[in-house]
Amino acid sequence: MENLWIVIGLALLPGLGNLAGGMVAEYLPTSPRLLNLALHAASGIVIGVVAIELMPEALSNLAGWWIATAFAAGGTAYVGADSLIKRMKPTGRGKGGSGMWMIYVAVAVDLTGDGLMIGSGSAVATSLAVVLPAGQVLADFPEGYSVVANMREKEVPRGRRIVVSLSFPIFCLAAALLAWFLLRNAPDAAKHVALVFVAGLLTVAAVEDMIEEAHDAADDTAGSMLSFVGGFALFALVSAGLGTILSAESSRKQDSAVQRVPVELTDAA
Repeated sequence: MENLWIVIGLALLPGLGNLAGGMVAEYLPTSPRLLNLALHAASGIVIGVVAIELMPEALSNLAGWWIATAFAAGGTAYVGADSLIKRMKPTGRGKGGSGMWMIYVAVAVDLTGDGLMIGSGSAVATSLAVVLPAGQVLADFPEGYSVVANMREKEVPRGRRIVVSLSFPIFCLAAALLAWFLLRNAPDAAKHVALVFVAGLLTVAAVEDMIEEAHDAADDTAGSMLSFVGGFALFALVSAGLGTILSAESSRKQDSAVQRVPVELTDAA
């Protein structure tokens, strides 16, 4: 039961990051240049999650053909979902019409992927589950910013924009719980295959959708490329810092357990 509450708490973080970005766009001035920089940074963070956390974990536990198959399946799944969403895209620009639902579905799909990653990571190790949502919070902040900024541009009423932002954490939470319940007692190989599947999904999302949206917002500059590099570097620092903290905490608990053993043996004697 304790692990369940940990999963719930961690799964809420990406949705809350998305919500925070939306609130910044809601109450502060926005610009295409700022959106371009934010999305490049988010893409760098997502690539960092894949390269630093997901793939090394899989490479240590899976055969190469499993990795190739699972990654291809994840990327293909994202392409299929993206194609379906684009078919739903209308040609009109009404205030809060079906075009807004297309944007809503796109973000919901992305947050569902975040939830699957967190649930799968939680089934593998609690330490991995802590690091992964930390990276996704950083990436989801500019995503939430871009969604609300887009809605403001299309004159969607403020009340509806806020309700949409508040609903996003639900998708991530539901996907995380589903993945955790399905994988917590599964073989280790199945857990790592799930992580590689999500890695494929996230990679396509970062390279195709986030960067494409950044290009649509404004032309790239040297600052855009530096934002991408900075996003990757930021996640690397976050991952290293959290890894050090979690390792120190684990060592402290082990030392405490060793110190209690002689006392318990003396009492028994």
